[in-house]
Amino acid sequence: MKGRLRDVQRRIISIPIYDKIVRDRIPEIIEGRGKKCRWSTARGEDLLKGLEKKLWEEVEEFSASGRSLEELADVLEVVDALACSLGSSFQEVLKLKAAKRAQRGGFQEGILLEWVED
Repeated sequence: MKGRLRDVQRRIISIPIYDKIVRDRIPEIIEGRGKKCRWSTARGEDLLKGLEKKLWEEVEEFSASGRSLEELADVLEVVDALACSLGSSFQEVLKLKAAKRAQRGGFQEGILLEWVED
């Protein structure tokens, strides 16, 4: 029995569970490194929730990176995917951004609102 238990213990492997949206080529890249992975395709509400979670993850990575432009590009990639998943496009988001900037301004001047008197 003791020898058998050792055989079983040697076969136990640790497999990290991710359960998150990743870039489209990540499974290909993993397999290209000689590793195995299991993936599926999220659709509908599951995709939207996964992308929302990914957006927060990428914003946190941007902040933790010391504000890397590469990490900021990841944020935009997720915004692009969200827009498409909502039946729109990144270009439409940019049009809405321009309209809001024309109406209310952007954030370039660093205005910090301290208080408003009623």
